[in-house]
Amino acid sequence: MSNPLEDRFEQARAVADAVLFEGYVLYPYRASAAKNQLRWQFGVLVPPAWTATTGEHSVQRTECLLEPRKGDRLHAELRFLHVRRRTVERLDADGGYTEVPELDLPDRVLVPWDEGHEERVLIHESLDGLTGDQAAVHAVRFDLPDAVEYEPVTDAEGRTLGRLVRHRQRLTGELRPSVEELPGPYRVLRLTVSVHNTTVVPEHADADRETALAHSLIGTHLLFGVPGGRFLSLTDPPEWARPAAASCRNDRTWPVLAGPPGTDDVVLSSPIILEDHPAVAEESPGPLYDATEIDEILSLRTAALTDREKREARGTDARAAGVVDLVDDMPEAVRERLHGAIRGLREITGEDTAGETPPPAPGTGLSLPQGPGHPWWDPAQDAGAAEVPTVVVIDGERVGAGSRVRLTPGARRSDAQDAFLHGRRATVEAVVGDLDGETHLAVVVDDDPGTDVRRAQGRFLYFRPDEVAPLREREEAP
Repeated sequence: MSNPLEDRFEQARAVADAVLFEGYVLYPYRASAAKNQLRWQFGVLVPPAWTATTGEHSVQRTECLLEPRKGDRLHAELRFLHVRRRTVERLDADGGYTEVPELDLPDRVLVPWDEGHEERVLIHESLDGLTGDQAAVHAVRFDLPDAVEYEPVTDAEGRTLGRLVRHRQRLTGELRPSVEELPGPYRVLRLTVSVHNTTVVPEHADADRETALAHSLIGTHLLFGVPGGRFLSLTDPPEWARPAAASCRNDRTWPVLAGPPGTDDVVLSSPIILEDHPAVAEESPGPLYDATEIDEILSLRTAALTDREKREARGTDARAAGVVDLVDDMPEAVRERLHGAIRGLREITGEDTAGETPPPAPGTGLSLPQGPGHPWWDPAQDAGAAEVPTVVVIDGERVGAGSRVRLTPGARRSDAQDAFLHGRRATVEAVVGDLDGETHLAVVVDDDPGTDVRRAQGRFLYFRPDEVAPLREREEAP
């Protein structure tokens, strides 16, 4: 019988793999590629003694809101990668082994490489057992000791040519879950789970990042599930829960509702920013591990690799070999689907626009409806559209084209770019409206070296009036 919670966990894991293996092995999928010399960029927790020398942290903290309703048990899953450093050895005539920089085989070229082995730590605990002083009792500790593994390398006839040697360094950690009931008319719990790398390293031992990675949790993320309960979105919480949502503290992680839209009993806490109910695109044929690159581009480029390059990729990592095989064996019908689909219009038109392409207009390659003097996307195309003002009033100041402002996007409805732009000074280029009747300010950031290009191309950043603050004369001075 199908387990609904496990089904939603499985869907969340598929999305999480884009985080767990983010940048795991970059195109052209070879250990020698320059892009693969600096890896493991997200969710890295190093031993506490090495935070200063590596610039990484040792703790990750997640807080989210839960209405327990009929739910009384927390099911949590910590997932991360543990580095296994692989070396290559050739079999000598005397039966011994010698470490070599590569082992050239007919189907692959084996080279040294840091493999990432997936690890999981599970929690199944009653919510009542995670409150107050009882929470400390239910901390979950794990210890992955040093280990060495040997894998023989054989030819087509089964004769041994060498071996792969994998070294794993000790890694210890701890999960600390707790639950606190918040005051108010509704029964709401704040669930807190912190992940700690507790690995003890030799006293006074300094380490660069490369050394520390062998003792680190990588791509660290969490899955939470409470059957019968309801998690509240922190990205878009109910109005009554906004103060509680704003008080949640999340360090180096971003919790979102997981599973299909309309479900709320599973949360994915990710080291990168995601939207609620993230999903892998249905057109994607499989994991390509190259960060957020487009499947179509990566597939076409991988198909264009030489035979020698494909052999190097296959010898670099089993997952890279899987990518090469996936592309080599991809049916043409699947390849055509990689061109993508427009989903944004489905809610408006009620139609599936995937695969529909309007006939191209002469000299443009696109056929888009045009009105007299207005591009197709301009609200002025609609004769019934509301007139857009040339200025708006913000904090008692009139703001329009040429006004100087400070960017103050909201903490919860912002994307990652907004977070980086918070507090920056900008110049308003225009007051514009959208097709929903909302007013926005088109701005350019003052110290953006591409400002002139943005103005020439009309490529601005857009903020709502409540996301900027007028600059007074006393603030103009640097």
